[in-house]
Amino acid sequence: MTNDTALFLGQWLRSPGTVGAVAPSSRRLAETMTSPVPHRGDPVIVELGPGTGAFTAEIQRRLDGRGHHMAVEINPRLAEFLSARHPKVDVVVDDAARLPQLLQERGLHRADVIVSGLPWAAFSQETQTRLLDAVITIMDSNAAFTTFAYSFAKRTPPAQRFRRRLLDTFEEVVVGRTVWGNLPPAFVYHARRPRM
Repeated sequence: MTNDTALFLGQWLRSPGTVGAVAPSSRRLAETMTSPVPHRGDPVIVELGPGTGAFTAEIQRRLDGRGHHMAVEINPRLAEFLSARHPKVDVVVDDAARLPQLLQERGLHRADVIVSGLPWAAFSQETQTRLLDAVITIMDSNAAFTTFAYSFAKRTPPAQRFRRRLLDTFEEVVVGRTVWGNLPPAFVYHARRPRM
């Protein structure tokens, strides 16, 4: 078991409602999740629930020193691990519902891409609404939002509620193919154009 897997599992055992997974995401899922990160310019990338950094590493690889990458992690232990592993990332220990304020504190107003590793299906309807409202507040019409869900849970009421919420929140929601190499298998939601 790798250090990040052991840390991730330990944090999940302590707080399964906020960690939401028993193991870090695969490289294949990370590539799919971060596909909207632009290859040029100085984009603002916001990452939610980065955990031990499976998506963080891929975002950093794609940015190659450009732009601003802010990662919002509510778990202090995971945030500390992430900061040590990725010193160029602006790691913030806070609630993702404070996204507009967190960007404003940094002199930023909008994000170009939001990559979410949050366990949406584990959240109450109120929490989903609060977090999605924060996400769309920092998006302009060209921004992209990606998040993932586990294939085995696709038909559960919380997962279906979240999918309906995405369709109500964004004009465009594309469901990607299942990433079988992830444990457990997962698929990605690609969303654009928030309905304001």
